[in-house]
Amino acid sequence: MTPRPRLRLQGFNNLTKTLSFNIYDICYTSTPEQQEHYLAYIDEAYNAEPLTEILRNVAAIIGANILNIARQDYEPNGASVTLLISEEPVASGQLSNSEAPGPLPEAVICHLDKSHITVHTYPESHPDNGISTFRADIDVSTCGRISPLKALNYLIHSFESDIVLIDYRVRGFTRDVSGKKHFIDHQINSIQNYLSKDTRERYQLIDVNVYQEHIFHTKMILKDFDLNSYLFGADKQAVPPRERSEIERRVRREMAEIFHGENLHEGLWI
Repeated sequence: MTPRPRLRLQGFNNLTKTLSFNIYDICYTSTPEQQEHYLAYIDEAYNAEPLTEILRNVAAIIGANILNIARQDYEPNGASVTLLISEEPVASGQLSNSEAPGPLPEAVICHLDKSHITVHTYPESHPDNGISTFRADIDVSTCGRISPLKALNYLIHSFESDIVLIDYRVRGFTRDVSGKKHFIDHQINSIQNYLSKDTRERYQLIDVNVYQEHIFHTKMILKDFDLNSYLFGADKQAVPPRERSEIERRVRREMAEIFHGENLHEGLWI
């Protein structure tokens, strides 16, 4: 992609760029004890402390100052973390267009803006069909030169999830020195433009974009299916073939329904 020429802005870049994720991990837990152990594992791996570290890294990647951190673990499960962030001071010419989407003003000072990074987690188990899921909702919302797209691949690799639903939207407008409004300040026709090669190879990808509204949506589901990746505390070789086939059917259906966003009739999701 050929970068656009830099624009001289009137004041601060008031465009708001928001990157949002719904990240899903699917697991089969055949007994109440396995369900309990799975939720305990999620609580240990993704409680407020490790989630805070992930969001701190996001702030560093996009080049933001952390102004405030609020975090909370919940009973019986789940956690939330919110970082209020601001744009870092930067000297003119320090970043190139290839490093960060959008124009860079000639001089930028640290600006308290409406920028934040949040994560909320939702672990849950179904008491009858053995399916347990872990969902994390993540929002990275920035104003100014910093772009949430720079943290896209880091967040995907941090969770290594089965299904990822991503939204990217640019809101508002900013003005150049002539008074002309700019409703977007970088080139994009798909979130896939910013995905790493290994991610594009691992996932099946579908786009639903509304270009004129600067709304971009990409759905991702793993291409390869290995039942061992979805059995918690068990190995597929220890499961009788008929039961193994039924477990795979349940897991695949769960993944298909989350990916498509609807309950599917039997036989239509395979």
